[in-house]
Amino acid sequence: MKKLKALLVNGSPRAKGCTYTALTELKNTLEQEGMEVELIHVGHKDVHGCIACRKCKEIGKCVFDDFVNEVAPKFNEADAFVIGAPVYYASPAGGAIAFLDRLFFSTANVDKTMKVGAAVTTCRRGGNTASYDVLNKYFSISSMPIATSQYWNMVYGGQAEEVLQDKEGLQTMRTLGRNIAFMAKSIALGKEQFGLPEKEQITFTNFHH
Repeated sequence: MKKLKALLVNGSPRAKGCTYTALTELKNTLEQEGMEVELIHVGHKDVHGCIACRKCKEIGKCVFDDFVNEVAPKFNEADAFVIGAPVYYASPAGGAIAFLDRLFFSTANVDKTMKVGAAVTTCRRGGNTASYDVLNKYFSISSMPIATSQYWNMVYGGQAEEVLQDKEGLQTMRTLGRNIAFMAKSIALGKEQFGLPEKEQITFTNFHH
């Protein structure tokens, strides 16, 4: 079996803050499990939100030719994708959301079926579960199985040093890493033996009020 790839995205504006600390614990575990891992920082970028121009369907990439288009090929090649984001006002940081909106919309023509997805959230005190729910929606609309852990994929702390003291949170990251690796390996074997699930043409229903 080829070496499987995991792409980890730090959606925090801070390069080495709480989100980075959680993702680093996850990265180390994934590497121990034999996966090739790349951790990239996008939360500090000046990211334009999606404007629903649908030009990506014509040209095959986002009309805003920036780092989203640079990350898209890595996303397409990855067997597992993890987005990490801090909590801002009980939701994921705006930069992470703008990045995900454009990344997923501009790669709609790329089949993401059975690419493992996982969300990691960090906060000082509240809003983790609400943010976790928001991030998982990107996977559940894309036929991407969601990797979970022994607890929700989150850590607590207002700064990196405090996250390092969250022993349960760090253990949750390690368990998540082992689960992601197991899922990715199992799916790779399943694809070899059974192929991907049969697909129907997507039907859109318009509801008028």
